[in-house]
Amino acid sequence: MATPLEKARRNPDSVKARILGVARKLFGQYGFQGTTTRMIAKEAGIDISTLHYHWGDKGDLFEAVIHDLNDETRVKLIEIEKKIKGKELTERIDIALDEMFDFLFENPEISNHTIFRYFTQTTTDLDLNIGLSSVPEYISDIAYSMGLSETRREASPEAQMKVIFMMNALHNFVSGEIFFRSIMKIDREEYRRLAKETLKFYNIAPYK
Repeated sequence: MATPLEKARRNPDSVKARILGVARKLFGQYGFQGTTTRMIAKEAGIDISTLHYHWGDKGDLFEAVIHDLNDETRVKLIEIEKKIKGKELTERIDIALDEMFDFLFENPEISNHTIFRYFTQTTTDLDLNIGLSSVPEYISDIAYSMGLSETRREASPEAQMKVIFMMNALHNFVSGEIFFRSIMKIDREEYRRLAKETLKFYNIAPYK
């Protein structure tokens, strides 16, 4: 039997998919603790009983959101790996940063969820580390794609740290956009240009 997440993906115009999209955004903005099912229902234009009918409780919906974000990220990483295969390291990093930067800026909830999981502590029974088991896999895959590791399974701590540095910088630039732009008093286009330029300088320069 198909899961609610699979059903939402099969029919992107459905009520189930609309709820998922709203939940992705609100959980990304306010975190698990700061988001209520009533907030999600109101934003989706439905009543609370309809939300529970389609997704169960808040924890079930949150888990679906995390799996959806992880799967979407995995697909993007595979796409990037195909584009950079066989190229020189600095070119691989340049292309990968371009692709991931644009992808994350179009899907800021991915970075927001990641940042929340860095710092959020909870006293509920819900495991907010849903999906964290895939993080080591992502790091190793990226290290291998970048040519920083000879295999996917045995990336050295040094290689992993370089990947973590790169991804952490990306997530912080995306998640902190509004705050950083207010400090620098620049528009979104200029912010994105400068952020991408800075990311490339600090990630590519050491390999030249």
